[in-house]
Order: sequence, then C-alpha cells, then structure tokens
Amino acid sequence: MKTEAKVIADSVSLDGARLTTLQVCFPRFILAEVNTHRMLSRNFRSSRAVPVAKLIEEVRTSPFLPSQFTRNQAGMQGGEALSGDQLARAKQAWREAAEIAAYYAELLADAGVHKQYANRGLEPYLYVHGVISATDWENFFNLRCHKDAQPEFQELAFLIREALTASTPKLMEYGEWHLPYVFDHERETCGLEQLRRLSAARCAWVSYTPFEPGDEHNYIKANRTFDKLMSTPMHASPMEHVAVPEGPFEGRAPGNFTGWAQWRHELEQRHG
Repeated sequence: MKTEAKVIADSVSLDGARLTTLQVCFPRFILAEVNTHRMLSRNFRSSRAVPVAKLIEEVRTSPFLPSQFTRNQAGMQGGEALSGDQLARAKQAWREAAEIAAYYAELLADAGVHKQYANRGLEPYLYVHGVISATDWENFFNLRCHKDAQPEFQELAFLIREALTASTPKLMEYGEWHLPYVFDHERETCGLEQLRRLSAARCAWVSYTPFEPGDEHNYIKANRTFDKLMSTPMHASPMEHVAVPEGPFEGRAPGNFTGWAQWRHELEQRHG
C-alpha cells in the first residue's frame, strides 16, 4: 500500500462554492492529526469493523514503514535523515515491532478477544482508507503543505492539493446534489431519495473496505446499510458527504461546508 488521494466527486455551485470528495489512503498513525481539521467531513476504515486476520495479513505483507527516519532532537521536527547503519537498525526495529504486534494480535484473537481490542496494537503499522469532503482547504494546505508538518502528513496534503488542481468541478444548479459514488446512469434511472441513500451507504462502506467499481449494482446491500445508519442512535457522518448548493436567500446552513447544505442536517431535523 501507499499514500494516495483521488477525486471521486467534484462540484461547484452557481455562487462559485466548490465541494470536493476524495478517496484517500495514508498511514493510520497520522489519523488523529487529520481529524483535528474540523472543516473536513470524513469517514475512515475502523479497526472495530475489520476482521483481525485481515489486518494481521496487511501488517505482515504490506506494513507501513516510514520513508525516512530523522535524527532525534528537541522540538516537534526531527533533524537530518538517518543513513547507513543507523537507518538500517531503525528499519529493522520498526519491522520487528510490526511482527511482534501481529503476533500478539493473533494471540488475542485466538483467546477469543473481539477485534475492537485485538486490532488496536496493529494500528501504527497499518494504512487507513477513507473518504474526505470539504469546501475550504486553504488552512489545511497552509499547515500541512509545510516543511514543519509530519512528513507523512506533508505527502498526503500535497497529493490532495495535486488532485484538486487536476480536477475540474461539475457545475451544479440549485437543487442538484453532490453525490459521491453515484454514477451517471444511476442519476438517470433512480429517484433522488434512492440516490442519496446509495451515496451515503457507499461512503459508510469505507468503515471496512474502500468502495470498488462493481458494487454499484448491489442496491439491496446499500439500502440495508442505510437503514442501519438511520437506526437509533443515528450514525449520521456518512450523510455529510451528500450535499446541495445553498440557495441565494437561504442563509448559512449548519455544518462545516461553505455554500452547501449537508443532507445530514435535513435528516436530523426530519427524524428528531
């Protein structure tokens, strides 16, 4: 695995507000830092949702290994990159730690421990898959496309910025919806309520696996997922990626998007 960022839905309103959704993959150990950015609506693969055996296999076959190890010094930024024998020792120590984590996760699983505990020790050596949507990126890029940011976070931020630069947003009229993972042929054949359900469910699937082409035809599976999201208590974060441009006289909608109203807030009002 490697750090990746690709645009899966890119929309711009008549007022010029751009909303972009990306599918991302990056080292899980920077996830807490990514989540400090409140302008991001996001869903990520959960250690509570993936079988222990699958994550153990990932750690043993394609673990996250830092691209460089920097010299220890005071402050939050490392010094010069290690080389030679020191670098070799650091890489070996990291790989051995990953193998030890996999070994003990296997022992916990064999003892009958649930994955919400057994998987936790694997997290530093895993990549995480996710979906991110946002309208406002300036502060994110100022902080993370910067030499003082964690190197792995710098890489992710630069990839997101490159993906946004290369993408051309689709103009959305008032009343048209930003629908990640919904395809043109579905827009032509399905009603709006079904389209929104499909989009939210497919964003939610990232909790255990990224959405892959071919899944779009399994509407029964998507509807079942959406019904689970709407059960008590409501799991509403996947509905944040589904949004509609705010009309010129509607005022500021709740949420973390500029110029777009998230379906989440409509559902929360509707269902109390």
